[in-house]
Amino acid sequence: MSALDSTGAPVQSVQPRRRAGRDAWRMLRRSPTGLAGLVLVGAIVLLCLASASGLLPHDPLAQEAAQRMSPPSAEHWFGTDRFGRDVFARVAAGVANSARIALVAVAFSTIAGTIGGIVAGYLRGAPDAAVSGITNVLFAFPPLLLALTLASVFARTWFTIAVAIAIVYTPIFIRVTRGPVLTLREIDFVRAARATGQSSAAIMARHILPNIASIVIVQVTLSLSWAVLTEASLSFLGLGTPPPAPSLGSMVYEARTLVALAPWTMVFPGLVMVVLVVGLNLLGDGVRDALDPQSRGKR
Repeated sequence: MSALDSTGAPVQSVQPRRRAGRDAWRMLRRSPTGLAGLVLVGAIVLLCLASASGLLPHDPLAQEAAQRMSPPSAEHWFGTDRFGRDVFARVAAGVANSARIALVAVAFSTIAGTIGGIVAGYLRGAPDAAVSGITNVLFAFPPLLLALTLASVFARTWFTIAVAIAIVYTPIFIRVTRGPVLTLREIDFVRAARATGQSSAAIMARHILPNIASIVIVQVTLSLSWAVLTEASLSFLGLGTPPPAPSLGSMVYEARTLVALAPWTMVFPGLVMVVLVVGLNLLGDGVRDALDPQSRGKR
């Protein structure tokens, strides 16, 4: 007979949780889309690590006038730009900057949005009205327009860009988490927890959050790709990562007048951006299938 906790609900041991985690990982590796996403994202992560650790053969900011607009070669894998800067080094540094901004932005929006959604869905009443009101106001603006407005208000640094993107995507996490919480708050084990006198904070942390974790994880993977595109769009419009730091969006903008003479200056930044976004979306699909109980039951 299973042991019961103070709420009268069965206690789930650590071993079944670990087994569920291993099953999800095995499902992800067996998923063609998930595996493809892992490979693509893994390649981009290695590129970011190489840039951050200084393992690249060229400095992304170093200019060589004699090598201006050189085509791809053994020395410059992606060629050089109009200032003689190595495009491969700049692409690696640019994707590292984009990934850093996206990770910080999604981390902030995940924490704020998940807390806001749980509080609004569980407590209802005035907290729900306040959170839902703020969410509706933010949803009234197109995401890119709102990000442009916020980015233009604050001093332009990578951190303020991340905060602006986080504000844009926080309402999505609120909306995604609030709905399931409205259902969970009426389930028997949550009612039993309330009946035994557990505080609302304890119920939300111990019973609500673990049951919506899979939904949040899937949303994180999808939001990362959106955040990368938003940062690239801001940089393309001149409100993203401030120069001289490379950014994929600003590299595409700078190369727009050189596409006929040096197409590699636009092709490679755009290609790496596509690989990262597609990889994150494929990984998100794989994670969703791996964490879906119905999908696990079919396989």
